[in-house]
Amino acid sequence: MTTPTLLILPGDGIGPEVMAEVRRIIDWYGEKRGMAFEVSEDLVGGAAYDAHGTPLHDDTMARAQEADAVLLGAVGGPKYDDLDFSVKPERGLLRLRKEMDLYANLRPAQCFDALADFSSLKREVVAGLDIVIVRELTSGIYFGEPRGIITEGNERVGINTQRYTESEIDRVARSAFELARRRSNKVCSMEKANVMESGILWREVVQEVHDKDYPDVELSHMYADAGAMQLCRWPKQFDVIVTDNLFGDLLSDAAAMLTGSLGMLPSASLGAPMANGRPKALYEPVHGSAPDIAGQGLANPIACILSFAMALRYSFDAGEEADRLEAAVEKVLADGLRTADLIGEDGSTPVSTTAMGTAVLAALDDSL
Repeated sequence: MTTPTLLILPGDGIGPEVMAEVRRIIDWYGEKRGMAFEVSEDLVGGAAYDAHGTPLHDDTMARAQEADAVLLGAVGGPKYDDLDFSVKPERGLLRLRKEMDLYANLRPAQCFDALADFSSLKREVVAGLDIVIVRELTSGIYFGEPRGIITEGNERVGINTQRYTESEIDRVARSAFELARRRSNKVCSMEKANVMESGILWREVVQEVHDKDYPDVELSHMYADAGAMQLCRWPKQFDVIVTDNLFGDLLSDAAAMLTGSLGMLPSASLGAPMANGRPKALYEPVHGSAPDIAGQGLANPIACILSFAMALRYSFDAGEEADRLEAAVEKVLADGLRTADLIGEDGSTPVSTTAMGTAVLAALDDSL
């Protein structure tokens, strides 16, 4: 059996700091659980631009296509704000998603009990929250043509096109239904069918896929703006939410803050199966590069650590080991350890990025 390959792209800002803690956990799994990975590292985003003049070198793209999974830190920063749009750091991430055809973005929003008071909502609203937003990732308004800024008469006009095909909707809907079958068997599809033709098609195709192949899954439909309101009113009514690229971007960030901090949330971007049966996959924390705190030991590595847990579950068929890692994180939080983004008035213990990683490793040791 060949050793699974993992390509690590730390990126910019706090990316290298949080990824360093993940590297320690990967090493722990090799030493303590006999789970060896062939790990390599490369550049993406601003770091790649500084080295190569492009946010993603072609060689790096080729390596990503061959890897069993890609783990990414974060990209971007004010240093790159004045670059041409085509070479901004974020274009490297978009290229990875597009060329690997990572069409299903899974963004869980789970509220650990120890952090329920960190949400801006009441404890009873968020305690025990465990939902997943499945966001279509390779089409929609971020990729549709025509796009650009043109001149009409004496003024400029910005154009972006919302475009979806039946097959693009079909495959992400199937991802959501399959995920729901492993959870609470419930899917809510969100769009704007009341004002957008693409929303009408979205609703029709999701319903068709459900009726044909997933009648056992409970399906509901909701307008995306109403969905945003319901996420704030009573988020525990949902289990799996499936939605398009733009609405998924907005709704998943709103859901992130229900849990108390963006620094807590992982994500998985999955595509079609490769020859070995594993889906093409990229795992990354939901948070950005946070350049204002980079290099200060203040970053929360938990979202990146939990992204690796998702890789264990979805790319390496190691669900029990993913559970072990998630339980270790939960134990550390229950013990009161907090990075800067989670410090409150609850008597918790402030720790650095590295100390948080060390605590997770200790909890993993305790789990043996």
